[in-house]
Amino acid sequence: MTQERSRRILLLAANPRQTMPFRLDKEVREIKQGLALANNRNQFEIIRRGAVNAADMQQAIVEISPHIVHFSGQGAGESGLILESSDHNGSHVVTTAALANLFALFADIIECVVLNACYSEIQSQVINQHIGYVVSMIHEIAD
Repeated sequence: MTQERSRRILLLAANPRQTMPFRLDKEVREIKQGLALANNRNQFEIIRRGAVNAADMQQAIVEISPHIVHFSGQGAGESGLILESSDHNGSHVVTTAALANLFALFADIIECVVLNACYSEIQSQVINQHIGYVVSMIHEIAD
């Protein structure tokens, strides 16, 4: 009998100091609790990376080869997503074009992207050119 490989969910989070603080640990806990109630929960594996910058995000996708990527953090509208700066002392906006290019590289692996970030609809539109399922937020969202 062959064992099915688990579906990997990569939870990425960024909440740089200069941005409004979010309770990202609470969000992760709620995701894990929701998955624990699912009938097929044993088919999923959650891997978490916090305080990510652009390089961390790319490295995590390379290392983990996730089927689902869930980003929690701040959106900057048309500009992109706000991640940690490379030195983790500030913030850095990763452009919409850079995000589209990143997800295009992994279109054969990633099936779904969730952008839990304010005003992330424009990013979902360009990512959706490469990834079949993308969930985003049109307006500002509360913690």
